[in-house]
Amino acid sequence: MRTQGEVIRLLYIDDDRGLSRLVEKELTRHGFAVACASDGDAGLEILASRAGDFDVVALDHYMPGREGLDVLPEIIALKDPPPVVYVTGAQEGRIAVAALRAGAADYVIKDVSEDFTTLLRNALEEAVSRRRLQREKDEAQEQVRIARDRAEAMLREVNHRVGNSLQLVSSFMSLQLRHLADEGARAALKESQARIEAVAHVHRRLYTSGDMSSVAMDEYLEGLIDELGKSVGPGDSSPNITLQAEPMRVSTDQAVSLGVVVTELVTNAVKYAYAPDQGGEIRVILKPGPNGRALLTVEDDGPGMGDGKARGTGLGGKIITAMASGLRSKVEYDGEHRGVRARLAFDL
Repeated sequence: MRTQGEVIRLLYIDDDRGLSRLVEKELTRHGFAVACASDGDAGLEILASRAGDFDVVALDHYMPGREGLDVLPEIIALKDPPPVVYVTGAQEGRIAVAALRAGAADYVIKDVSEDFTTLLRNALEEAVSRRRLQREKDEAQEQVRIARDRAEAMLREVNHRVGNSLQLVSSFMSLQLRHLADEGARAALKESQARIEAVAHVHRRLYTSGDMSSVAMDEYLEGLIDELGKSVGPGDSSPNITLQAEPMRVSTDQAVSLGVVVTELVTNAVKYAYAPDQGGEIRVILKPGPNGRALLTVEDDGPGMGDGKARGTGLGGKIITAMASGLRSKVEYDGEHRGVRARLAFDL
């Protein structure tokens, strides 16, 4: 409804001069500022020349020249048009329905009784109130959109900077590798570099993606496997790392954990599955599983795990366990497979 002291500016379009004077008199007494037009064309001319001067329009149906239903679409087509309350005679429900379908905010049955001006005033106040509420809602939604876009831009910038920082660390490690003669130290540094690249790749995906909350895991793994092939198995006789990944999206945190798990498992397979210069294949497989879960598999055709004891320092195994725990899962090994087959089921 109208706020205290608010003046509603009304354009009343009707060829009945007597009724127009009655409406002007009664509504002015209730705080309206009323202007009158004798037909639809005159009303359109006033609206066009005084854009923004009216809060609401009352439009009669029967008028000489053009009826209200002919004029209504042209009012609605104006830039930021005021709401329109349609005025029609009794027993003309189909006309009222047609007006509402054409964009009228409300309708009032026209007669010369005092009830008409009361009903008209209530309908006009309701139309203005609804328009005000709609504008406030639109403004609030626009502010939310602006805030969301700003937050996404900031988050994208953060991911960009984190990705750049991780890439810088990886570059420093590459420089350090050139000055190391000890093969053990070089191998350890390469493994650490691969772990950093796994995390950096997620951030690169995020700041180049329109969706900041999730990662296309199939695309992420494709890039990660390509980088792993260049870093941990660059030789012509190194194992061939292949990927079979069905399209699916996972959360950012899941992508980081899965990327680190894949990096550790592939690195172990490169180191232990095949003899030097033997070649071979390491397969990374991602596919949907039952009950809303997904299944990640990393396998090779090497000699297997032998006595089942971890090789090396055991740090990789601890990292895998920690990452799998963050996914509320664990890595399981298939003892029936001729080589090593590690599987991780996780919730999507």
